[in-house]
This record gives sequence, structure tokens and C-alpha cells, in this order.
Amino acid sequence: MLNINKYRSNNTNEKTFNTHNIEFSMKIRQPIITIAGHVDHGKTSLADAIRNTNVQSTEAGGITQKISFTKVSMEHLKRQCPLIEANNIKLEIPGFLLIDTPGHAAFSHLRKRGGSLADIAILLVDIHEGIKPQTQEVITLLKINKVPFVVALNKLDNISGWRKKSEDLKKNIEHQSINTKTHFQEKLFTLIGSLHHYGFNAKLYYEITDFTKELALIPCSAKTKEGIPELILTIAGISEKFLKKNLAIGETAKGIILEIKKEKDMQYVESILYDGKLNLKDEIIIASFEEPIVTKIRVLEEIINLSSQFKSKEEVFASTGIRMQIVTKENILPGMPFAIFQDNLKEIKKEFKKDIEDELKTDEEGLIVKADSLGSLEALVTLLKQSNIKIIKLGIGNINKKDLISAETNLKEDPINAVILGFNVEEDEEIRNINKKVKIIKNEVIYKIIEEFKKYQEYKENEIKKQKLIELTSISRLKILHQYIFRNSNPAVFGVFIEAGKIKSGITLIDESGKKIAKVKDIQENNKKINEAEIGKEVAISLPGIIFDRVLFNSNYLYSDLTEQQFKKFKENKELLSQEEIQTLQKIAEIKRKNNPLWGV
Repeated sequence: MLNINKYRSNNTNEKTFNTHNIEFSMKIRQPIITIAGHVDHGKTSLADAIRNTNVQSTEAGGITQKISFTKVSMEHLKRQCPLIEANNIKLEIPGFLLIDTPGHAAFSHLRKRGGSLADIAILLVDIHEGIKPQTQEVITLLKINKVPFVVALNKLDNISGWRKKSEDLKKNIEHQSINTKTHFQEKLFTLIGSLHHYGFNAKLYYEITDFTKELALIPCSAKTKEGIPELILTIAGISEKFLKKNLAIGETAKGIILEIKKEKDMQYVESILYDGKLNLKDEIIIASFEEPIVTKIRVLEEIINLSSQFKSKEEVFASTGIRMQIVTKENILPGMPFAIFQDNLKEIKKEFKKDIEDELKTDEEGLIVKADSLGSLEALVTLLKQSNIKIIKLGIGNINKKDLISAETNLKEDPINAVILGFNVEEDEEIRNINKKVKIIKNEVIYKIIEEFKKYQEYKENEIKKQKLIELTSISRLKILHQYIFRNSNPAVFGVFIEAGKIKSGITLIDESGKKIAKVKDIQENNKKINEAEIGKEVAISLPGIIFDRVLFNSNYLYSDLTEQQFKKFKENKELLSQEEIQTLQKIAEIKRKNNPLWGV
């Protein structure tokens, strides 16, 4: 479904892009197409099917480890999609720049000023599994960034009884057996219902009458390549009809840093040039959280069509994947934008600052957030703010000692926010094995980070409430250990087993009849004085002013003495109490009501 106001063509007379003799005078660039979706749903396999390559088999565990990009020429697309020439479709776009993202990166790395780096996205969904957590994440970010997309329903060949009876996908769907077609339609309608929940009117691509209002579903198999021609045709058609204005090449080179590799004194930077032209002699300026970095280019290389290899170039044109060897030794962060430097430091600095700060505003209070790139950070911050979660500090890179120190300052004033959230990052070696006072939540799925934080937030809020209750007094049920009488009087010292709650110095104890016995003077465990002890422990307590064999000889239990106000407060918050504490509370009320039937009512 397209945002027609954003992507309507202005019908200007763009020149046809001659792919045999590429010149900068040509106005139309390749649309940048990102394939995104849940891990293991077959993103790299789908990219392989479009490129006619076999990258997926070389990935560790079959999982994409980093963002990769491929230039796919129009000649190649026509070979992969005979439907283009068979239907005499004229296309001015010179091909695709195809982006394959790891599951954890989802859509979030691919950002630029004003929204998405991708012109159009392919949301890949396993037709058997439907919408999974990372799929939800991608859909949310696509909606936020107003990126047009289609849905590729992968693993069509795994539907029970499926047979490829025609090269025409529509006819093949229609010619399946009744049982197979029923199975297919069940999967299809389930997914259509799920997408409707997100506000999309989804239909099979050949049923769509208005691509600006309906979301195209293209069933396919990356394995058998069934449906791949139809997918290419749909993407090419949408790009040609609705995105040409957005594909006009500007005069200024602009790009995004994807990955940085360091070797000795050199930095190799893999990037996407999404606008303009870049020359080897150009200086570039790269955004940073602090001062922008100005650097010269020593080596400029461009990705070769249908390859992961690079070739040295004097000049490159958008849109394309590039690798630069740059002079600077300064720390460059992935996801940061860059542009040509032309004595316009003040202007670009202001633009970069606005670019970063618009999306990454912090609050006066909140938790700490770290991510592996600027795009990831923006995605995480966006979804956290949608959930009304406040952020006091954020950054790119692993969780470090400074982050821990910053989070620890929240322990006293704001313990619920003494938390560090990490999206696709790890902890630095120096803090990995130390005993941390703050909570660290890491994951490669943003929604899981948010869910885990909300659970922790609820747990911590309950802990704080419970602590405030306990400060009133303690709920205690103590079994007297008559075999351990250490002193009979002045004070009486004897052993008890804590069956429920906890015991603290200074609390008043009552016996099973409700008679006040004494205040706990001291508590000892293993001959060591302690201030309190919890359920399950055997300790010795000292009670002044009583003689044990006169007062407690026939007693088996002692309970903490509660006022009616304290009892009611505990009762109002009994969801914070353990089952043993609730039972003890009921027993104390029962004891008190022997003498006063209306006590605590």
C-alpha cells in the first residue's frame, strides 16, 4: 500500500537511463529495495532468487550476519522476469539496488534524513508461520516511516500437495487440487486478517485495483523460484509508476555508513550512496554525536553487478553500494549519514545535528538505551516512546562502564529506571563478569526488549510497594524450637524457625492467644548478630522481660503484632504477599478477633 501523496509521480520528462553507458546526466536512479522480515523466513534465499545467486548457503548457520547490498541491472531483471518483455512493459528505472538485512537489523539500519533509506520494501513472511515478532517490528517501522511495501509469501512449495502446473502464478494457484487450494486459502486469509489488524487492506497482487489503497500479496517460493517473476514485476511497476519523482538524482552526494572495518591505521567503510555522485578526489563529512568528521578518500570502490565484490572507481553514481578507504582515525559510527564537504561545515553540521536530534530526544529522567547503529537506535527509541517509556541517555555501541555508572545513579532516586536496554549489543569485557547493581536487558528483537522491560518494571514497582509495606512492620510466623533454649531469662534467648515472612529487631510478638509477649531485642544466626532474617531460616532471638519456662513453655508459635491499620494496609495489597504471608495474616486476624470480633473488619 502506497502513500500516494508522498510518492505520486510528477510526470516530468525524465530521460531514459541507458544501462550500457551510464551518465550522470540521467535523472533516474535504481530504487533502493530492502528485504525485511522475521529471521529464518528466507530473506537471503529470496534475494538469491532475484539475483540468481547462492549467498544463503555461505552464511553462518544460514543466517545473514550483516547487511549486504547488490546492484541488479535491468537486463538481469528482464532475464529473471520474462513478464516484463512479454507484456511489452517499458521501464525507465535502470534496475534495483537490493538490500538484504539480518533478522536483528530488520528495517531499522536503513534510515536517512526525513525517513527511510529504502524506496520500497519487500516484507517477507513465511506463509506457514504468518506474522512473527520481528515481522511486527518491521510493519510498525514501515508505517512510521511511510515506506511503500509489498508482502512476499514465501515457502509456497511447502504447502501440502502443491504442484507447479504452470509458469503463470495466477493460473497455478487456480489449477491446484481442491484440498491444496483450501489449505492455501486458509493460510492466505489468516494472514489477510492479521494485516487488517495493522490497518492494511491486503489482497493477492492480481486482485488489486488501486496500489495506493491496497497491499499486494505475492505468493512465492525462493527455493523453486515460483512467483519470483511476479514479485519483480510488481516491484518494478510500483517503482516506475509511483516513485520516479523520488528516484530523481540530486546534485549533492549523500550516503549512509553501514559497516566499519579497521586494519592498522586504515578504516574501510561500506556504505550506500543514495543520491548524487561521489568522486575519489572529494572530501566527505560524516555525522557524529559530537563534531562532524571531515576526511579524504584514499580508495573508492563500487559493488559489481550481481556480486559481493568491489571494483576501484574514480567516480560513482547513486544509488549504489560503495566501499571507501578513508584517512581519518576518528571513531565512525554505523548508521551515520555522510555528504560531500565543500567548505559548508556550518551548514552540514546544522543539518546533521537536526537529523540526529529530531529522532533522538531524551528526557530529564528515564533509562539508558544502547544500540548497534544510529538506525537501530532510532527504531528502538521510536518504539519505546510509543510505549511511554522515558529515556535519559542513549548511545551507539556496546554497554560499557560509563553506562553502568550512569544507571547506578538512578538506584536511589528512580530504581525502576536503573536499567540499561541494549538492542543487538553486548557488554564490554571489563563489566561482563562483575556483579551488577542495575538491570541489563538485551535482545535482537525490539519488542522483546520492551516486553521484558515492562515485566521488570511491574516486578520492581511491586517490590517497592512491598518494601514500603514491610517498613510498617513485618508479617512473621515463628515456630518455637524448644530443644534450643539458650537462656531462660534476662533476656530469654531461644531458637525459632521462620515459617512465613521475616523477623526484624524491634518488632513486637504475640502468642497464639493474642497475648503480647515482648519486643525482639536481638537476632543471631550462626553466633553472628543480624538485623533481620527471612522465611526458611533458623535463628536465635532474645526477648527481654520474660521467663521462658513460665511464659512460653506451652506455646508453639509466635506472631508479629499488627495494628488494625497495618492489617488493613497489608490486606489491600495482598497481591504483593506470598501465600505463606497471606495465611499468616489470616491467622493473626483470627487470633485478634478472639478478643475483639470486629477487629480488622
